[in-house]
Amino acid sequence: MIIARAVSARSASLLFHQAPENPSTLLSDPFARNTSFCPGYLLSSLRETPTGLVAQLSLAGTACNAFGPDVADLILEVTYDTETRLHVNIYDAAKSQLTIPTSVIQLASSLNDSSLKDKSDLVFNHERSPFAFWITRPSQPDDLPLFDTRTSSLPPTPIPPVIVGDNSTALDGFPLVFEDQYLQLASALPLGANMYGLGEVIASSGFRRDIGTNGSTGTIQTIWTRGASDPIDENMYGTHPFYLEHRYNGTTGRSQSHGVLHFSAAGSDILLLTPPTSPVSLIEYRAIGGTLDFYFFSGPSPQRVVEQYGELIGLPTWQPYWAFGFHLCRWGYKTVNETKEQVEDMRAADIPLETMWNDIDLYHAARDFTTDPVNYPGKEVKSFIRNLVVHHQHYIPIVDAATPHIENETDIRHRAASIEYRQAACWFVHNSYPATRDVWIKNPDGSEYIGSGRPGYQVYPDWFSENSPMYWEEALRNWTELGVGFSGLWLDLNEAVSQCIGSCGSDIGLPEASLRAAQGQPGRGAGGQKGVDLNRPPYAIHNGDGLLANKTIATNATHAGGYVELDVHNLWGLMEEKTTYLTLLTMRSGKRPFLISRSTFPSSGKWTGHWLGDNFSQWAYMYFSIQGVLQFQLFQIPMVGADTCGFSGNTTEELCNRWMQLSAFMPFYRNHNVMGALPQEPYRWQSVAQASRAAMRYTLFANVSLHGTPPVRALFFEFPDEPELFGVDQQFLIGRDILVTPVLEPNAMTVDGVFPGRGRVIWRDWHTHEVVNASSGRNTSLSAPLGHINVHIRDASALLLHARPAYTTTETRAGPYELLVSQAADGYAFGTAYIDDGESLPPTPNTTVRFEASRGRVSGTAKGHFHIAQCLETITVLGASSRRPRVVEVNEEATGKWEFDEKLKRLVVRDLSLDLNKDWALTWA
Repeated sequence: MIIARAVSARSASLLFHQAPENPSTLLSDPFARNTSFCPGYLLSSLRETPTGLVAQLSLAGTACNAFGPDVADLILEVTYDTETRLHVNIYDAAKSQLTIPTSVIQLASSLNDSSLKDKSDLVFNHERSPFAFWITRPSQPDDLPLFDTRTSSLPPTPIPPVIVGDNSTALDGFPLVFEDQYLQLASALPLGANMYGLGEVIASSGFRRDIGTNGSTGTIQTIWTRGASDPIDENMYGTHPFYLEHRYNGTTGRSQSHGVLHFSAAGSDILLLTPPTSPVSLIEYRAIGGTLDFYFFSGPSPQRVVEQYGELIGLPTWQPYWAFGFHLCRWGYKTVNETKEQVEDMRAADIPLETMWNDIDLYHAARDFTTDPVNYPGKEVKSFIRNLVVHHQHYIPIVDAATPHIENETDIRHRAASIEYRQAACWFVHNSYPATRDVWIKNPDGSEYIGSGRPGYQVYPDWFSENSPMYWEEALRNWTELGVGFSGLWLDLNEAVSQCIGSCGSDIGLPEASLRAAQGQPGRGAGGQKGVDLNRPPYAIHNGDGLLANKTIATNATHAGGYVELDVHNLWGLMEEKTTYLTLLTMRSGKRPFLISRSTFPSSGKWTGHWLGDNFSQWAYMYFSIQGVLQFQLFQIPMVGADTCGFSGNTTEELCNRWMQLSAFMPFYRNHNVMGALPQEPYRWQSVAQASRAAMRYTLFANVSLHGTPPVRALFFEFPDEPELFGVDQQFLIGRDILVTPVLEPNAMTVDGVFPGRGRVIWRDWHTHEVVNASSGRNTSLSAPLGHINVHIRDASALLLHARPAYTTTETRAGPYELLVSQAADGYAFGTAYIDDGESLPPTPNTTVRFEASRGRVSGTAKGHFHIAQCLETITVLGASSRRPRVVEVNEEATGKWEFDEKLKRLVVRDLSLDLNKDWALTWA
């Protein structure tokens, strides 16, 4: 949770209870709850390895037992994985703390190259007593370290609460602390560091995180998944303990970036603070389990940091081409006929619709894998979906996280007499997989854990069970046979959500006294450790819902293999995504699965996209959607977008107009709202319909799936040496070449935007092709009447576009291409286009077309084995010449089918019919 406001003393006592909740327990409390007495660790028995070092760490004095018993013996392992990645792992010698199993996340291996110790971009430095380490660049040994845990580098302690009213933000000291339920590590940062990432969050400070300088409060980012509706400055659906820091050197005028990942599933607080009068800022990790397993990425550009992170956790999945079209959904389409009407009305309004969605209205009694026998009869749903397919459209239904708990056949008849319902996958799911099949999460006594949700009492798949993939596949196949022939799936509530505390359906609940593990079992974390508090860990992280078991699965629930929910809570969504992706791959061999999910974790992008959750129909949330999309580019989950026009509350024509145009430039483009709110389909208003038609654009994500290159970028990613851009999050770039400047407030006819490059870059208007007369390094006011979004093209770019956008992506791709070239002052331009069939899972035949321009010339070359059937019909060159050409030639043959605008310096050549599979050249003089 980010504390951007004061927290009352009462709230601190109730929610955080860093001190004992009852003063009468002070004498009996076994823990000091103060780290100022913690001795730290001594390094010994250091041994060099071919790729790093291994050493022992031992307590340097009397155990402090701040929030549990100190672990006496630790192991330090340092590995130079690659030239750009350094791995520093501190774990308990007994290996009893939980580490993320490789069956859940398979990280990239070290190159195992002994030469990396000498040629790495990063250097591990350390002190023996007390043990501390710091990371530097070999080329800059005297610069401020990238990460520095030395007490001498951090502010002197004790420091009173940095956030007034929250006693937990008192900084008692900065020793390394490693206890069974409390781990602490702090690093100095440059004063006012530019920090990005650490999520998922809607941060009131914007995309750049609040570090606590210039009168601001600072940040406490809590790592604990939570199904709350888009709260501001609190933990929410996903957890991503990864950050990018961008450092600017005022002397040289140059910047460098690096990244840091804490690879742990444990609940934690990550503090970004600047104590008063401190010459440095700091980051402090406070975890309630796991280990101190860190990866450092050298960059040095922002883009390279993100790519290096992707190389470790896995690059994003390939998206089917149709996924980039417009998606329409609503919670409140009460019947299949009402859903069908939306498709018809969109076509009647000539607003492209790629994919139709259904929320839980589809279900019988809000139960997964069913259709309502009255409002969504299976046969009618099947007919509706077949009609979508005929028109090259797609269908996606919702899948909630839990399955209804059904006790017996009598209960089924009582709840739903329909034979169709009894034959549905919902009945199959629970009755074919009873507790003895070990598919469901359990209580500590081995009984089924039964929570509460939309369908009533419900059970939760245990993704650690070897039987869960079989159950999931059979449920989805049965649903398909029922008539729900989905193109992709929407995974919701997978934090996972429960509306009661504890196993309320089995009358177990959550005991007032915390349950503690009694049996030792190495390697299973809290599930196998003696004496740990599973329900109320002594250090209370700043969970927005207070008690960790509130509105989710209880932390003492157990999983196959002996894991407990306290340790693996943050992994539930990721494991559902992975299982679902692999299931769809089995069901549709060779085709790219499409998933959109709410809860995410590092590596989720390998399996799924993400929507930004249950937002609100407010102008502020349209702005928040930009920082959300930028945030998930860092996290290697690039297929992301907001509920356009807002989910909760009533939108307005103006808000929906602006938002539809903004979201058209986001990777995932869906309009979705809540039951009871005013309808907001784009055809409802003429102005919104027109804005929606005008703004539709499609693109491919080949570079992010091949290299991890983020397709949507903050401005400083491309212009890293311009400090005025470091906090900009009201504009964004598509790739390196397209700058989007949306209107984000009501009643506006103009919008201010900065044009990066400080006058060295020529920016041209997307719509008019006019050169922008921009102020260097400052905002420029742009005309922005309702229905118009400002989009500008960077010079030196070459963009392959669809010449005739049609109703669906299939129809659009069947048409010809056009090429838009925006030349730099010297005539240079460059671009590439990756083309394949848009649906086969790589490796698959593909062709990359390379475009280059110089003065008086544009050329194209193709490399690959995919045959491009569509021709290049038109080439537009901006900045072609100050005078009208005398002759224009295509492949050395003169053509008369061209026109020239001297004011715009624009050359347009039409009716080309160029074969993109072959080399070609356009010249003019």
